[in-house]
Amino acid sequence: LPNNQVAVDVRQQGATVVVDFLKTGLPASLRRRLDVGDFGTPVSRITTVPDGDNVRMTIEAHGLWEQTVYQSDTQLVIDVKPIKEDPNKLTQGTQGYRGEKLSFNFQNVEVRAALQAIADISGLNIITSDSVSGNLTLRLKEVPWDQALDVVLQAKGLDMRKNGSVLWIAPKEELLTKEKLELEQRAQIADLEPLRSEIFQLNYQKADAFRTVFGLEGGGKNRVLSKRGSAIIEPRTNQLFVTDIASKLDDIRKLILKTDIPTKQVLIEARIVEANDSFSRNLGAKLGFADMRTQRTGDSGYQVGSTNNRIAIGGNITGVGEVTGQIAPTASSYNNTQFVNLPADGINGAAPGNLAVSLFSAAANRFLNLELSALEADGKGKIVSSPRVVTADKVIALIEQGIELPYQVATSSGATSITFKKANLRLEVTPQITPDGNIVLDVDVNKDSVGQQTTAGFAIDTKHVKTQVMVENGGTVVLGGIYQQSENNTITKVPLLGDIPVVGYLFRSTNRNDAKTELLVFITPKIVADRLSTH
Repeated sequence: LPNNQVAVDVRQQGATVVVDFLKTGLPASLRRRLDVGDFGTPVSRITTVPDGDNVRMTIEAHGLWEQTVYQSDTQLVIDVKPIKEDPNKLTQGTQGYRGEKLSFNFQNVEVRAALQAIADISGLNIITSDSVSGNLTLRLKEVPWDQALDVVLQAKGLDMRKNGSVLWIAPKEELLTKEKLELEQRAQIADLEPLRSEIFQLNYQKADAFRTVFGLEGGGKNRVLSKRGSAIIEPRTNQLFVTDIASKLDDIRKLILKTDIPTKQVLIEARIVEANDSFSRNLGAKLGFADMRTQRTGDSGYQVGSTNNRIAIGGNITGVGEVTGQIAPTASSYNNTQFVNLPADGINGAAPGNLAVSLFSAAANRFLNLELSALEADGKGKIVSSPRVVTADKVIALIEQGIELPYQVATSSGATSITFKKANLRLEVTPQITPDGNIVLDVDVNKDSVGQQTTAGFAIDTKHVKTQVMVENGGTVVLGGIYQQSENNTITKVPLLGDIPVVGYLFRSTNRNDAKTELLVFITPKIVADRLSTH
């Protein structure tokens, strides 16, 4: 190993041993598959490959074998050795016979003689009960000796009990009666055996978790203590005070050794990415005509034909009255000269840019006024929220951050009171580590933000994902996403005049708004590995 701090995860999966070296690189020269089937060991092939940020070694084996793992400084040793089978092992039933084959042809032979013949071939020491008697006729050809023994026992209603290399054969009823007597004797001995007391200190489990195990709750149906045994739970020091016979204390010690182990922990990181892209463009115009001849000693308006009739032009009826002298000019007289009043709107509080042009006669008593306004906005934004939390396997975890918004609500008495609603970034998750190293997550992610102001208070913009997903250790998965796209193009115009090419822009206002919004929710779980864990 590069150093003695490298975390290693070793587990057995069927006929393979999988070794994960966490947060470690692998040189290209070591990325290979080794065929070691000719070395006379249970191992047939060793494959070492990169696995993300880790390195995975897969050891393939065959036959019956066992493996042990230990680490010494920077050296990790994995010992895979065969399990030696007991050649005298018997397997009852219709399959699994592996004894040496034999052939018999007995006519009306005593059962004891047939059993003695099988004992001579198998090498077993056979003891037969005095109640074993009778004769049988037996013809077997090329049959395993253990199968032949099974056939003889079934034919005569016998059974066997094996102790080492000694086989005791007796009628089934006799064996059952003897075993029943032994159990009754053990129960009597347990009633008379002196009690012992022992204190068990728990490191990881809570002492209260053993109440049901000791039969202190639920009526004591599944208690591991004997009927004379008793236990005291001490939550403050997390200790168990147990009084029982020696054999039961040994059982409790083994149970605690199996269950009082640290629970694996999982680091869960969620990433909520919000991206938006917007574009807006507004165009508008103001167009007006002012006739100042009435105010500057002259006749306003224009002559109609050869008559003395005249026509005046204004932005509204008040403006016409002011031009013709029917009413006195006011401070708003200039606004009354506008024919078209369709300026560009502001965007996000920003006012549009304006350009004004005025054409007038040499006597400066007739004016044609034009104002053009335009505004364009291009916006891009990205918000990344990344809550993280560590929790134990199968334990719910919750982390949240945000604000509480006050709202006025009416009470039953008619008065008002203040209530609060949360606008939070919230992650609630329950991990479950599977035997193959993956992680099942029950995830509830909530991303709230303060929205627009309303008469009742601020609105709350909500983004919420709730789901269950399985992810590999250290992998990243997209829980979900929302994509929104809107395109708005609004034209406000004077009929007919606004449709004239080019010139029509003086008689209309154009608003264009394009917006794209995308929301993605990612989650990455990582098992917080011990320095060396074996399965």
